[in-house]
Amino acid sequence: MVMVGKKAPDFTARAYHNGEFIDVKLSDYLGRWVVLYFYPGDFTFV
Repeated sequence: MVMVGKKAPDFTARAYHNGEFIDVKLSDYLGRWVVLYFYPGDFTFV
């Protein structure tokens, strides 16, 4: 279970970067500040 203030579990996600889709892993950013932004989809009220 993910909890506030606890270490996030490692995961892999697709990302669009510099004109191409890539796979990024949270562990690639170990020791660095990371901001995760989740966009739930079009036509939703955020």
